[in-house]
Amino acid sequence: MSRKLNRIKTVLVDQGRTNKWLAEQLRKDPATVSKWCTNTSQPSLEVMMSIAKLLNVEMNDLVRLEEMPDPAIKAVTNN
Repeated sequence: MSRKLNRIKTVLVDQGRTNKWLAEQLRKDPATVSKWCTNTSQPSLEVMMSIAKLLNVEMNDLVRLEEMPDPAIKAVTNN
């Protein structure tokens, strides 16, 4: 199951920005930013904060909290 943990690409598209633009702003390799946008890998918390600042959005706008499993629910269902 593929878990899409971030919404970086969605926010970039909404703002008319590109992966290349974000890579230039962060001084990161475009391939790294591409991996974040496809959820192949995830940026560090510090980088996510920088992305939020660059895009003028809240961190919550970049993270898919609803797709994260709740460990408490998993513990109850496994008993």
